[in-house]
Amino acid sequence: MFSNGMSDDHAEAGPRILQRGHNCWRIEHANRFAMLVDADAYFRAVRFALRRARHSIFILSWDIDSRMRLVPSGANDGYPEPLGDFLHAVVSSRPHLRAYVLNWDFAMLYALEREWLPVYRLGWRTHRRLAFCMDGHHPVGASHHQKIVVVDDALAFVGGLDLTRCRWDTPQHAQEQPLRCDAAGKPYGPFHDVQAMVDGDCARALGELCRIRWKQATGRNAVALRSAEEDLWPRDVVPDLIDTDVGIARTAPAFEDRDGIYEVRQLHLDVIAGARQRLFFENQYFTSDLLGKALAERLRDDAGPELAVISPFSQSGWLEDATMGVLRARVHSRLKEADIHRRYRLYSPRLPHADDGCLNVHSKVFAMDDELFSIGSANLSNRSMAFDTECNLVIEACGNAQQIERTRNAIAAMRSRLLAEHVGVSTQDVLEAVSRRGSLHQAIDTLTHAGRKLQAFDAVTTPELDALIPDVAPFDPEQPMHPEELVAQLVPTGARRPLPWRLIGLGVFAVALALAAFAWRSTPLHTWINLGSIAALSRTLDHFPATPLAVLAIYAVAGLVLPVTLLIAVTGIVFGPVAGSLYSIVGSLLSAALSYQIGNRVGCDGVRRILGPRIDPLIRRMARRGILTVLVVRILPVAPFAVINAAAGAVRLRFRDFILGTLCGMLPGTVITVTFVYNLVEAMRHPTLGAAVTLSSVALALIAGGVGLQRAMSNKAKAS
Repeated sequence: MFSNGMSDDHAEAGPRILQRGHNCWRIEHANRFAMLVDADAYFRAVRFALRRARHSIFILSWDIDSRMRLVPSGANDGYPEPLGDFLHAVVSSRPHLRAYVLNWDFAMLYALEREWLPVYRLGWRTHRRLAFCMDGHHPVGASHHQKIVVVDDALAFVGGLDLTRCRWDTPQHAQEQPLRCDAAGKPYGPFHDVQAMVDGDCARALGELCRIRWKQATGRNAVALRSAEEDLWPRDVVPDLIDTDVGIARTAPAFEDRDGIYEVRQLHLDVIAGARQRLFFENQYFTSDLLGKALAERLRDDAGPELAVISPFSQSGWLEDATMGVLRARVHSRLKEADIHRRYRLYSPRLPHADDGCLNVHSKVFAMDDELFSIGSANLSNRSMAFDTECNLVIEACGNAQQIERTRNAIAAMRSRLLAEHVGVSTQDVLEAVSRRGSLHQAIDTLTHAGRKLQAFDAVTTPELDALIPDVAPFDPEQPMHPEELVAQLVPTGARRPLPWRLIGLGVFAVALALAAFAWRSTPLHTWINLGSIAALSRTLDHFPATPLAVLAIYAVAGLVLPVTLLIAVTGIVFGPVAGSLYSIVGSLLSAALSYQIGNRVGCDGVRRILGPRIDPLIRRMARRGILTVLVVRILPVAPFAVINAAAGAVRLRFRDFILGTLCGMLPGTVITVTFVYNLVEAMRHPTLGAAVTLSSVALALIAGGVGLQRAMSNKAKAS
């Protein structure tokens, strides 16, 4: 055993990467280090440890769900199965045990994915010695992304897994897996992630980190550190390394009177610069511009390393595809251009039975040669390098010759174990293939089993989407953004009120949205408002003679404050493609005419006073007059619907030209949108092959039409 990884013989491994205060916070000794692959192994281990806690429990998380079951098949250990009840029971049964749960005070963007009222579920209803806090102590737009559990300062877990829904899976990622479902019984797709487990001084240091976070978030001190009283290591977990030193690297943004911490970023840069043979990354995201440039430089280097990146084929949902997917495509394109020696590949694990053939890779792992290995919470994203709180554990081959050789073997085995899972072979098969071929890429090419494979792919995006996403995107920033800057990127120009009023309005809207969603989920409201009830409403409305007038009146008023696309979508759901298109067109024209008249009455100065000076570019554009101007801003909207209308009226654009331009610009998109939404709902209500074919055809028509119109009008838009 040696202190903090410092040994007179460490030079045998070459210059050491880990440097305290430079790219890591601490270097601490661990008696044992284990890589837990996929949540089944991690959740079992963490339940085993929590059940034996005597002094303290710390849980730092990005998300937590009190309803989730750590062992879906049943732990059968005498304690309740749901996490919240389990923690309550454990704390209640230990008179000196205190537990602290610190969860990110999440953005409303994630509200529909998360458990509602976790403060109630894990705070007010639980034992007084189980403290729960939603941590909002961070810059605007940042998040607390660390996933750390520390038990009795004796055993700690760090990685990419939160104790929350839709995470559990096994390395088999089986097609028929009834246990892979959330608390409501809804199944989800295969999920892959990695967690590290350590004990000894390293676990104690992580306990100290948790206390620092708790103090910052609450202003209160947690229970004092204590030396381990018993061995909490799960009996069925074989360590990957014993008697090893572990680096702890962090990210934390500058906030209030605290300086930023960028150890994870520096560690990545040092690893990229120091690699000689191969760089291996397995990560949910691959969007960091800084790391992309550093990797591109090494790919151009004649003596640079091989680079293998494992990432999900597609991001989670259309929003991530349209944001993080675009940024990944840019980094990938830069690396392909720099890869003059053909040493780079981007891989996706493919499963023959999955719906889309794609394994959801959520892990955050990287390795440099056989010299350094890291597991943590940090993505290869701008956020994780500088903006969110992160924590990674790192082992490095150093010490005397025996220690170096032992660590190198462990690093090669852990990397091979991850590859083996993805290609369906044994760890030994991968080790032998890499040794025989001398290349990760060539080894991967030769290894596949039962259809499981790592497939090289090109991350691409459409030119239209690429042009839409800014280089410094607000969803993946490199540094904290001032609220005005955040609003400037997220809100279209031409309709911004002073920031305090915007924030008040946004807060009122968020509260109203939260209350409405809570009412829908927690009351009989969801039995009254659903796809079936909407369809029944449409049949009822058809029999009322005043329905057309009511719909048009709703459009005229609601179009002043609501997105017209939302109104069009709802109309399509309720009335179908034919009547819905007619109502949408006439209603939109009526609403446009009303807001046009408002703008006409108050004039340019009045519109500017109401909407702010940023309306000026739109007023100048509209002042050029003509049907073509209106047509362009309808196809390529530069501001909200009502704002465009008011600006047109303010500059005294001829009403006939305004209406004709609005009709021609909105007609194609409205018809296709109404048809698409209607068919989407029908496909959800009656999932048949015919419905799927119809929906796909309409979707293709919508995409093709939108792309075609945008390309056709983009030059004219610039000219106007």
